[in-house]
Amino acid sequence: MNFWNFVVQNRLEIADLTLEHLWMVSVSTLLALAVGIPLGILISRRPALRKPVIAAANIIQTIPSLALFGFLLPAPWIGARAMRLAILALMLYALLPLIRNTYAGIIGVDRGVILAARGMGLTESQLLFKVQLPLAASVILAGVRVAIVISIGLATIAAAIGAGGLGELIFRGLAMVNNSVILAGAVPAALMALAADTMLGWLEKRFTPQHAD
Repeated sequence: MNFWNFVVQNRLEIADLTLEHLWMVSVSTLLALAVGIPLGILISRRPALRKPVIAAANIIQTIPSLALFGFLLPAPWIGARAMRLAILALMLYALLPLIRNTYAGIIGVDRGVILAARGMGLTESQLLFKVQLPLAASVILAGVRVAIVISIGLATIAAAIGAGGLGELIFRGLAMVNNSVILAGAVPAALMALAADTMLGWLEKRFTPQHAD
């Protein structure tokens, strides 16, 4: 059976697994945004925390994905459900680009702009939300872009612990030595990653400050 025949005959299953994959990536990314961006802001305000926070995020990135799933299995409430476990693991992997890009974006704001804003009487909170974060938006979005593409790829491995997603087709195809089944999982995941990268790339350009000549 060739690839297209397999896709047509199993389109409903592929659609369900694609939705599962998208759900895992979406929830894990939202959780990573809720943790990573505040941490990036925090270390931009407290330089002493920068090295330990980024080092911790780097260490998480170096742990092989299957090993991380194994480390998280004993976690109460989380380890009992494969989907929850996969979402937590994906969230942890997405933290590094979010933290680093948020920090880099805020620190990279022109010093003259910050001094001018302070001279106008803006408080630190107003400076952050009205000046630094808007100017850092394109850099932060670049981090979000990297985090989502990484998560889409890593989510395929979640099938190894029964979390569902397109990885189920990939692992099934590997067990059957069937390229059509492997491609039925790999192609939608690749298209999802390309679509997310294209959309976020467009947003990144939209938020990039335009300098007058």
